[in-house]
Amino acid sequence: MEKLNISFIGAGNMACSLIGGLLADGKTPANIHIADTNPERLSSLQQRFAVTLCQSNSAATEAADILVLAVKPQGLKQVAEEIRDSVQAKQPLVISIAAGVQEKDINRWLGSDVAIVRTMPNTPSLIQTGASGLYANDKVTEQQRNIAETIMRAVGVAVWVDSEQQMDVVTAISGSGPAYYFLFMEAMQAAGQELGLDAETARLLTLQTAFGATKMALESSEECATLRQRVTSPGGTTEQALYTFEEGELRKLIKQAVTAAAKRSQELAQLLGEEHT
Repeated sequence: MEKLNISFIGAGNMACSLIGGLLADGKTPANIHIADTNPERLSSLQQRFAVTLCQSNSAATEAADILVLAVKPQGLKQVAEEIRDSVQAKQPLVISIAAGVQEKDINRWLGSDVAIVRTMPNTPSLIQTGASGLYANDKVTEQQRNIAETIMRAVGVAVWVDSEQQMDVVTAISGSGPAYYFLFMEAMQAAGQELGLDAETARLLTLQTAFGATKMALESSEECATLRQRVTSPGGTTEQALYTFEEGELRKLIKQAVTAAAKRSQELAQLLGEEHT
C-alpha cells in the first residue's frame, strides 16, 4: 500500500478528506497524484499536502495503481470516457465515490472489464468520523478489496455489502443519515428553548447528549435496545418520553423515511444511467 500510486480525479471536499486521512496514516505525499479543472484548488492542495499535481485526467490515470473518481455524478460519464484508453492500458483499481452512479454504467464508460469499487462515504468523513459502504464487482481481487477498505477507513468506518442494490440502503442509512440526526437534534434544541432554556444551553446539552449516546453505543457490546432499557426507569421521565414517541409511531415513520430515501436512490441511479447512455 505504501508504495502504490493513488490518483484522484477531482479535488473537492471528499477527495481532500481522503488525502488528509491517507497522509495521517503514513502515505507518502509524492505517491498521491491529483487532477482537477480548478488550478487554484490544485495549488492549494499542493501547498497543504505536498502531493503531486497532474496536468490532465489522463496523466493522473497513467500514474495510478489506484484511481479514485471524486467528481460529481453528472460529470462522471465525460471524465470516464476521457480516460478510457488510459484505464484500459494501465488497468488500475477504480474507486468511485460518485453517489448514485451504478457500476455497470461506470464499467461501460471505461471500456469494460475494469476492477471497480463503488463507495458511499457520508459528510462526517470530512472530519474523519465517516461511515462508508463499499461494493466491488467481480474483477476486484481480494488484495484490491483490502486496499479499497484501507483507503476508506482513513476517514472512518468502512463496511462491505454483497450486492450493488444494497448501496441504495447504505445511501438511505449512512449517506442521508446525518441529516436525520441533525433534524432530531434541531427539534430537541427547539423544545428545550420553548421550555425555558437559553439557546446556547439547549444547544450544548443536545449536542453533548447525542455525542455521548453515540460513543456509548459504539464502545458497548450491547444492542441499542438494551442500552435504551437501562436508561428507562419504570414510571420515570424517560419512560414517559419514549411512550410519547411510540404513541406517535416514530419507528414506523423512520422506516418510511429510510424506505423513501432508498427508493429515491434507485430512481436517481436509473436516471443517471439512462441520461448518459
